[in-house]
Amino acid sequence: MSRTLRVPIFPLGGALLFPRQQLPLHIFESRYREMVRDAIDGAGRIGMIQPLRDDDDNQAPLYGVGCIGDIVGVEELDDGRFNIVLLGTDRFRVISEAESDAGYRCAEVDVAAFDDRDPPPLSLGSRAEVEREARRLGDALGLAVDWAGVNRLDDEMLVNAIAQVAPFDIGAKQALLEEATLAARADLLVQLMQFHRVAVSGGVEIEPTLQ
Repeated sequence: MSRTLRVPIFPLGGALLFPRQQLPLHIFESRYREMVRDAIDGAGRIGMIQPLRDDDDNQAPLYGVGCIGDIVGVEELDDGRFNIVLLGTDRFRVISEAESDAGYRCAEVDVAAFDDRDPPPLSLGSRAEVEREARRLGDALGLAVDWAGVNRLDDEMLVNAIAQVAPFDIGAKQALLEEATLAARADLLVQLMQFHRVAVSGGVEIEPTLQ
C-alpha cells in the first residue's frame, strides 16, 4: 500500500537523512532559500535525496530513494541565508518529478515504501562489531572521537550517525540508506568501514564501489 506526497526536493550528494535522525544544513543558494521559505510557510518538510552526478544546472538525475525531513530548527541570517535542522520522518521512493513554477525541484513520492517504525535492537555481536570497526576506522583516519559518548548511543542512532558522517562515496551512502532493516544496514556498514580502513591504511586511493 502506498501513500503519496508532493514534496520539494533538495538534491545533495553525500548528505543522508534517516528517520529519527537530525541533519543540520546551511542554505545559501537562491533556489534553496526559496524552497526553505515556501516549506516554512507550508507543510514544513523537505525531501532530501542524492543526485546521481554533481551538476550546477539543477537537472541531475536522482537516486530513487530519499528521506523526508521536517524542519525543526531554523535561523534566517541577515543576508537571506538559512541555517536549518531537519528531523527525518520517512524514507520514500520517487514516483515522478512534478512540474513546478518554483526555482527548485518537486516530486511525487511514496512515503509508505519502507517500514520505518522503531527497529528491533541489534544482536550483541552485531553491536560490538559496529563499535569495533568504527573505532578502528576512526584511528586509521586520525579522528578524535568521544568513544564513551558513542557507546551510549542506541543501536539505530549509532548505525545511522556513522552512515551520515563516514567518508564513503555517494553510491555507498545510498546503499546504506536503501537497506530495508537496521540489522542489514549495520552489516553493510561494517563491510564498508573495513574496506575504507584497509584502503586508508594502505595508502590506496578509494574509488566509488557501489552504484
